Amino acid sequence: MDAQTCLKKLGYVGVLSFATVDSEGNPQVRNISAIHYEPDAIYFFTARGKAFCQELLDTGKVQVLGYTRYKEMIRLTGTVKPVPAEEQEQWRDRIFQEQPYLANVYPGDTRKIGIIFCIRDMAIEYFHLGVNPIFRESYTIGNGKIAPKGYYITDACISCGKCVRRCPQKAIEKGSPSIIHPEHCLHCGNCFENCPVSAIRRCS
Repeated sequence: MDAQTCLKKLGYVGVLSFATVDSEGNPQVRNISAIHYEPDAIYFFTARGKAFCQELLDTGKVQVLGYTRYKEMIRLTGTVKPVPAEEQEQWRDRIFQEQPYLANVYPGDTRKIGIIFCIRDMAIEYFHLGVNPIFRESYTIGNGKIAPKGYYITDACISCGKCVRRCPQKAIEKGSPSIIHPEHCLHCGNCFENCPVSAIRRCS
């Protein structure tokens, strides 16, 4: 798996959930399908009058989530910017060509009310629940940054093996100290809550 494959899979999903934060700090989620994919970027269309557009302009941040039929979760966290004015028409026409239903929503010149945003700097989390053990990995495109998540075991570990037995995905290898394999970790915290010496810490 890699970042480009994740973007292709999001394209197969079609309708993605876009999360923003409004001016009062409340989370907002929209389903968006007016999207064009490049190997290193996502372009999408929305209307300038929508609150969604203003939230994107205000914060420059968005999180995108897609879930495939194979139980794969792909989450993209990125920086969003309007494309330059001289490129707006080019990308708008491209998206309308790829998504013919948009002509029914914005017929004729009304499509000009739209604005095209682009995400180039992004972190992508891939999480496959359809395999055993589960598999997760993170990737970046552009200047995207991966935020540490999950748990790790410190040198305070006494190698009692309780965390190994408690892990639902058998993602922990007993040792001195024991080791959590992050690619199979659910981030559920069962090891953290059951360690008798508090040797397990959150990554963030």
